[in-house]
Amino acid sequence: MPDHRLPRHVLPRHYTLELAPNLSAHTFTGTVAIDVEVVEATDHIILNAADLVIEAASILVGGERRHVSVSADESAERLVLTVEDRLQPGTARLEMAFTGELNDRLRGFYRSTLVGADGVDRTIATTQFQSTDARRAFPCFDEPDMKASFGITLVVPENLLAVSNGAEVSRTSLDDGTDRVVFADTIALSTYLVAFVVGPLEATDPVDVDGVPVRIIHPPGRADQTAFALEVAAHSLRWLARWYDIAVPGGKVDLVALPDFAFGAMENLGCITFREVLLLVDPESADQRELESVAAVISHELAHLWFGDLVTMRWWNGIWLNEAFATFMEMKAVEAWRPDWNVWAGFGSARAAALDVDALASTRPIEYPVVTPADAESMFDLLTYQKGAAVVRMLEQFLGEAVFRDGVRRYLSAHLGGNTDNEDLWTALEEASGEPVGDLMHAWIFRGGFPIVEGTVEGDSCTLVQSRFRYDGVEEDDRWQVPVRLRTTVGEQRVLLGDSPVVLDLEGPLVTLNAGADGFYRSEVDVSPDPGRLTAVERAMYVDDRWAGTLGGRHDPGSFAGFAEAFVDDPDLAVWQAVLRGFYTMDLVAPGRHLMLAAEAAGLLEGMVQRLGWEPSDDEDDRTRQLRGVLLAAAGTLADDPDIIGQARHRWASGTSTDPAVDGAVVTIVASHGDSSDRAECRRRFDASETSQGQQRHLRALALFPGLTEVETLLEEVNRGTIRTQDAPFLIRSLLAHPHQRILVWR
Repeated sequence: MPDHRLPRHVLPRHYTLELAPNLSAHTFTGTVAIDVEVVEATDHIILNAADLVIEAASILVGGERRHVSVSADESAERLVLTVEDRLQPGTARLEMAFTGELNDRLRGFYRSTLVGADGVDRTIATTQFQSTDARRAFPCFDEPDMKASFGITLVVPENLLAVSNGAEVSRTSLDDGTDRVVFADTIALSTYLVAFVVGPLEATDPVDVDGVPVRIIHPPGRADQTAFALEVAAHSLRWLARWYDIAVPGGKVDLVALPDFAFGAMENLGCITFREVLLLVDPESADQRELESVAAVISHELAHLWFGDLVTMRWWNGIWLNEAFATFMEMKAVEAWRPDWNVWAGFGSARAAALDVDALASTRPIEYPVVTPADAESMFDLLTYQKGAAVVRMLEQFLGEAVFRDGVRRYLSAHLGGNTDNEDLWTALEEASGEPVGDLMHAWIFRGGFPIVEGTVEGDSCTLVQSRFRYDGVEEDDRWQVPVRLRTTVGEQRVLLGDSPVVLDLEGPLVTLNAGADGFYRSEVDVSPDPGRLTAVERAMYVDDRWAGTLGGRHDPGSFAGFAEAFVDDPDLAVWQAVLRGFYTMDLVAPGRHLMLAAEAAGLLEGMVQRLGWEPSDDEDDRTRQLRGVLLAAAGTLADDPDIIGQARHRWASGTSTDPAVDGAVVTIVASHGDSSDRAECRRRFDASETSQGQQRHLRALALFPGLTEVETLLEEVNRGTIRTQDAPFLIRSLLAHPHQRILVWR
């Protein structure tokens, strides 16, 4: 296998980059001057480039320009520049001119389409470089530990907005109807964090956040959907700067909403790019889940400014720490802003999804060797984000929040502007806590799977044992250092559970083996807990553990409905989501039992559905409103309640809208039982939606309409491109997660 790592005998120090995109021709031209340090004498320089045509190349050494010959290794995405006279250690400047295509693949320097109010398509040129696609925009040393500063200039049509990592320094009109826009030099960055956007966009007035100007860059006519994002960004930046105890890096923050974007968002320093639906929102027409998603993604990307941008992983095998830590920090920032949302209870659903994947025989470790660009791309999944964040949360709660924070501050301060490995963080946390963090974390990071902790209570003692939890029931000898936090009626007790059983003297009657549900493990105890003594997140975890045990063959599947009856009056959203996850999964894996499941679900749902009704009260909190929508949707789809279906149809036909969560339930119910005319109306409402959230609700609903014709129509729209490329994977996933549609898709 070829070595995809660049040699280190020549290192970049500063890039002077100028690009001129042609938005009508979908091409760009550019020049780059790279100031390099020659570490070892050499007659060749190796760097990255892909999908570029190199028009000219030379090197300046001591004021003398030398010719270089250029050869390309397309399979390795490299350029080899051979110098006539051997370079000696010292400094040099490499200069190249090149051309490229503004592609439609949502990577590198690509084009996005903005549909104006007049229905006319307009082109935006934008970037997405993570993991290894900066090389598609300009020749560069495209590896995370080859940091350099950047001076970026864009030559753009005079009527278009241009933004990049640095603040705009000057804008000069040229004779050909273009402007030359110069941006301030950046701090040393990895190439994957460079960004630039050009298009018919608008910017809000900047909000001053302790001296840092923050703006939202948005399509024309969407300024009224920016206030929520600005409020979240201002809070999170202040909170994160205090938590990290380091000023906001970069000098300015632009949050850019893009019509076409492959990911949720990207943490480019000073120029953070987003899917529109995760930045622009009208709080009056969005439900709590949608608002929390926007707040979480904004906070996630801002958390990266320190943990990822300022201090960066050395190589892509360490990307899990960047993403896991940002996911963890997004929860803490949003919790500080909106404690009423109880975000850690909501995180239980994400943790449950990670536990599901990690219980499969096909799971992988959080960290594994990364050799090729394709290896790096495959790191971005549930195990990196959700399992990684859950493991970080488990460690924080075991060490204590203040101790953990102090360790992170040590880590960042020691490595400002640099690159790190896992061990650097573990060392800082060990210094702050006195605990063997590296030994504790090793198996969690480098081994796939997780344990189940089983407790046996005898009198005033509890014996704890662990074993690997797998859905296929295969027994393995894997063991972890499990930081168990159990809770009794008296308080918390902590113990590190290893290979051998631990007998613990209980300070009072046992309540739970997983206090706060912060441990990334399943648990079972031979004494049934009292749900009344459990917090909401602990009740949700208790339900989820029971359902996982059912899937893993530990309990009779027919007993789950009876078990769930203990929670029919539970007022918490997270608990009901855990209960319904079990029912939806049973419906997926055993569609032949739908009628029986529907009857069981109807019995569970009836009381709470009647209690909550269709109309929210003025004094309800956001999570109760969201619970209403979740339960109504379940009653109309899982339980097939004819009264609920009838009321949903009435509201759909009349256009009655009283609450965003109810609106979401209505479209879900109608789509699940709809016909071709309903589908046509859903498609019309999708096209007519004035908010991204409204569009997404109707887009998701299109995957719910039953019947082969409806599925074929949707897949045809995906193939034709009438549904945006960025949305296609989510639609396919929705179809495959449906008990009936998935069969039709595979046909």
